[in-house]
Formats: sequence, C-alpha cells, structure tokens
Amino acid sequence: MALIALGVTGGIGAYKAVEVCRGLQKRGHDVVVVMTRAAAKFVGPLTFEAITRRPVITSQWQPGANSDIEHIAIADGIALLLVAPCTANVIGKFAHGIADDFLSSLYLATKAPVLLAPAMNSNMLAHEAVQQNLQALAARGVSMVEPGEGYLACGWIGKGRLAEPEAIVEAAVAVVEGRAAGPEGRPLPDGASRLRGLNVLVTAGPTFEDIDPVRFVGNRSSGRMGFALAAAAERRGARVTLVAGPTTVQPPAAHRLVRVRSAAEMYEAVMDDASSADVVIMAAAVADYTPDAPAGTKIAKADAPLTLTLRRTPDILATLGDLRAKMGGARPVLVGFAAETDRLLERARDKRARKRVDLIVANDVSRTDRGFDAAANAVTILGADREVDVPLQSKDEVAAAILDQVEHLLASRPAVPSRA
Repeated sequence: MALIALGVTGGIGAYKAVEVCRGLQKRGHDVVVVMTRAAAKFVGPLTFEAITRRPVITSQWQPGANSDIEHIAIADGIALLLVAPCTANVIGKFAHGIADDFLSSLYLATKAPVLLAPAMNSNMLAHEAVQQNLQALAARGVSMVEPGEGYLACGWIGKGRLAEPEAIVEAAVAVVEGRAAGPEGRPLPDGASRLRGLNVLVTAGPTFEDIDPVRFVGNRSSGRMGFALAAAAERRGARVTLVAGPTTVQPPAAHRLVRVRSAAEMYEAVMDDASSADVVIMAAAVADYTPDAPAGTKIAKADAPLTLTLRRTPDILATLGDLRAKMGGARPVLVGFAAETDRLLERARDKRARKRVDLIVANDVSRTDRGFDAAANAVTILGADREVDVPLQSKDEVAAAILDQVEHLLASRPAVPSRA
C-alpha cells in the first residue's frame, strides 16, 4: 500500500475527484487529500474526510498544520502527488515555482513523481501560456493524464474536460506500482518504466503536399493516435520530441514540439533528432507522393483536365531502418504503422521485414469506427517473435498497448545509457 496525495483544485471536475479517491482506495492505496480554497467551493472537505478517514488539508495556516511542517512531512511520505482536476492557475504556479498555498508548496517540496489531470475551457487549454507551462512541467518529468473531448461545463464542446476517473486511477497506479529496469540496467524507483529517461521521437498527423498556394494533396489523419502515444510516453517518464503535421486536434504537452507541413519537412525534422533517439515511433500518415513542381501562383480553373505529375517522397521509416542496419546497433527501437484497406496482416508483415523495423502497428482504415479521424482504434502489433491483437478501444488505451510492446523489446536488449 502506498500513500498518495490527491490535490483537488477549483474546477467543476472536482466532483470526479471523489471517484478518483475511491478508485485509488479500491486498488489498495491510502489517500491524503489536499484541497485549494477554490476547490472547496465545488466539493466539501467533509466528503473526502469521510472517505479517507484523514483530515483534509485546505490551508497551510489551519491550526496544527505547522506543528511538524506538514507539507514537508507529507512530501517525504507520499509515493505520488496526483492533482485532479488541475486548473490552468495551478499549472501556472507549478511551472513557475510559486508556492502560495499548501498544494503548491507540497509540489516544490516533494521528490515523489507528479501526475496532473488538467481540466479547463478549450480556449484556455489551447492558450500559448498554458501550453508552454505544460511543456515546461513535462520537461521536468511531470506526467499528464490527457483531458477528454466533449461537452464542457461552460456549454462549449471541445477538448478540456477532466479525464474519466478510471483513466486517472489507472495512470496513477501505473506510476506508483511500476517496476522496470532502467536504461543502464539498474532497478528504477517506484513508478518508473523502461522509457523513463529515454528520448522518444513520435510523429503524428498528416502531411500536406502543395499543388499551388491554395490547394494541396493530403489525407484524413487527425493526429490523435500519434498524440496519444506522445502523451503516454511522457506519462512513463520519457523525454518526447513530437513532430506533428498540420492537425486540427490540439497536441499534448511534450518535451519538444516540432510543427511541419510537408513530407520533406517531416523527413528533415526526424533526421535531425533520430541520432539522439532511443525510440522512434512513426505514427504520422506521411504522403507517399508530392507534386513534382508546385505552382507559385494559384492555378486558374479551365475546362480542360488538369494533369499533375507526382514524385515519390523520401521514405522516412525505411531510411531509419537502413541507417540502423549500417550502424549494426539495436537502437533506436523503430515502430511504424501500416494503414491498409485490404490484405492487412500480409502487407504489414512485408512492410516490417522490408523496412527493417522492430514493430509494425497494422490498422484497418476502411472502417469508419476506427483508424483515421476516429477516437478509437483496433490494431495488430507485429514483431519478429509475436503478434499482439488489440481490440477496439480508445486510442489512449491502444497507445498504452503499443508502448508495452516497446518496453518488452527494451527489456530484451542490452542496456545502454540514455542519449540525453
């Protein structure tokens, strides 16, 4: 049994923190609740006291709170600091080291892993200040449970609602109970995975290949699968570089975000970072062809047919496989995707062998309930010695299954120091 500090901040999702608390207890963990003053406007401290059978900390000035410098005592005793919901205000405090209440002081004082479940209005979440704060925290090793999409308390529909309690509990338990060997072969502390401290490069979304300044050739990829992988790797303690094409979905916080538009730009971005990567996951739907000579001005409409000459784009995954083979090493671990409409497994097996990569994630993009521009997916993960079927479920859950297979590969290979 571990002691988990559950921080509850002032958002409408605070009522879900009660379910999170119960879920952690059902998994065998003890919980101490720390509430901000604003959180108490949404849920009464008495509710948490009845559940945890512990005093709820609402102020660093309440009587008795300083008898043993309580925020330091708790900081030393917890296995995890979980904040759910975590508002933009508290994210900003954590990012900038502001300690003006018990929760923010606890964050600065603890050496335990920190897991945040952000929740806020969609525009607030997308604001550059909030995104920079999230990226700063991710760079320091803070893990995140991505907010969900749907109907928000403000009446909007979009991304920003608190993740479901079950997902938050699962993420917290994974941090607290995880056991793995580190990149140098030594046991890692509680909450670590084999990805902790490693450099993980993830690509996501489509590429757009310009025909002229107005028109382009593209595809239906939303970036959700790649974003789910980047967020999951961050939660496992990796330093994630996310190379994202032109998506309409907001990217998660990552150690580093690189925005690109075309296949050529994605090739350059990946090659710039591949030499320092321990794992490369090519989840992007990179265009196979691009116009040979894009027009500098808009092509005028005419009655005659328009003929486009297309040329092949660089094959990023095959290039990485060839480079690794020439170097004779086992790193980086290479993961590709095979999006097919027929002969799925046959083509995926051929792609894995031909491009000399470790894992190919095969998904059927002929279905409307999965794959491109859908919230769910069903895949088969193909490796040299195993093929794992992942049934239809959320892309966050599929991302976790893919990273489990990556960790299986890392465990079977000689440990090498991180390339930080």
